[in-house]
Amino acid sequence: MKNYINDFLKLDGFWSILFYSLFVLFITWILSRIIRYFIVWRIKHTTTNRFGGTSIFFLKNSIKFFLGLCAIVYLIYIVPSLRSKATIIFSGAGILAAIIGFAAQAALSNLIAGVFIVIFKPFRVGDYIKIDEERIGIVQDITLRHTIINNFENKRLIIPNSIISTESILNHTIEDSHILSFNNFKIGLNANVDLAKKIIQEEAVKLNHVIDNRTPEEVLTEEHQIMVRFIDVTESFIHLRAYVWLNEPFQEFKLKCDLKEAVHKRYIAEGVDLPIPLRKIYNA
Repeated sequence: MKNYINDFLKLDGFWSILFYSLFVLFITWILSRIIRYFIVWRIKHTTTNRFGGTSIFFLKNSIKFFLGLCAIVYLIYIVPSLRSKATIIFSGAGILAAIIGFAAQAALSNLIAGVFIVIFKPFRVGDYIKIDEERIGIVQDITLRHTIINNFENKRLIIPNSIISTESILNHTIEDSHILSFNNFKIGLNANVDLAKKIIQEEAVKLNHVIDNRTPEEVLTEEHQIMVRFIDVTESFIHLRAYVWLNEPFQEFKLKCDLKEAVHKRYIAEGVDLPIPLRKIYNA
């Protein structure tokens, strides 16, 4: 029995190498699960806001990869037959190594870009970002290869890190979650402009997440917290714009819809003229 164990530990037979490799990989898997469990526990119990914890999320996604890589390197080093074959391969297969390196270029660029995203933080898990009109939503996860964005249709956009790291990104929540929302309204040419502005202001302050972002000096001047400007006059309508500050960027679209509906109902109830397209008819 003792001789059998010694022969097994020499790792010079097929079965001994196989069982030892499976044992090392199993221990690596258990260790990965334990570490990831504690990382998830830390995320749940120590992250104070939804924008924090990006580095911890990235670390959680990296644990399995790096532990698996360490296990493979350890097996190559500890098993004599694997070590000798690896030495031959890496010393005499320069062309093969170049081919593998070229094939892995995209994966390596994604990995490096992911590390840069975590270090420099152009966006974080939980941030509300916009890349273009189609790619907009909340950052759900940052992995070694890609970034996952959950858009407002509850669809996941999976973008390689090497691509998203080179894009110009509009980040609504990177430093300050307060945003200024532009809300445009059209009234008729004969409408009471002062009444139209007053209705917009009254309905805007009723909505959730609307905040007073005035300075103390502006408050003393009795300027209303909702600024409504007279933008333009066209041949068929007057263009008004309300500037509404919000403390929750994720609610901007809902606020725009609710405000337009409420203002439209007030306009009808209080007789504010609505725009009517004017057309000229010429007799031939």
